Amino acid sequence: MVTVLGIDPGLANTGYGVVHRRGSGMVAVDGGVITTRSGTDLGVRLEQIHDTVCALIDHHAPVALSMESLYFGRNTTSALAVGQARGVVLLAAAQRGVPCIDYTPQQIKGAVCGSGAADKAQVQRMVQMLLRLDAPPSPDHAADALAAAICHANHAPLRAAVAR
Repeated sequence: MVTVLGIDPGLANTGYGVVHRRGSGMVAVDGGVITTRSGTDLGVRLEQIHDTVCALIDHHAPVALSMESLYFGRNTTSALAVGQARGVVLLAAAQRGVPCIDYTPQQIKGAVCGSGAADKAQVQRMVQMLLRLDAPPSPDHAADALAAAICHANHAPLRAAVAR
């Protein structure tokens, strides 16, 4: 069995999702959002993300952490905040000895939906279907994190074979 922790980083909302893969089957084990309050000291917000990711790693013992890579759009302030959240997630993984693998949003959407141009609703529906959930995962940050975990769980056997 392979356990992967997926992360959709953000300062206000960091999505997380834990997936177990056994053979060709996958199941969602955990998922949600780490929410920090705007107006709170930046260091405190980053500490909350770090501490929660550390607790998730300690609880689920993933073999890898899969995270959406930083995407620079037009909003550089938002990109900087996402980069700071990514930094504390990377730190948590390194402190726990868990390898962290980045995937672009297009790679994650392609792995889950078959198209790197899929919209949020398509990702949520496909995550629901692939993990046999009763409803689409919500909010979308949790769905994106589960999608990141699925992406790595699907790529892990190939990565292992290539490494050998």
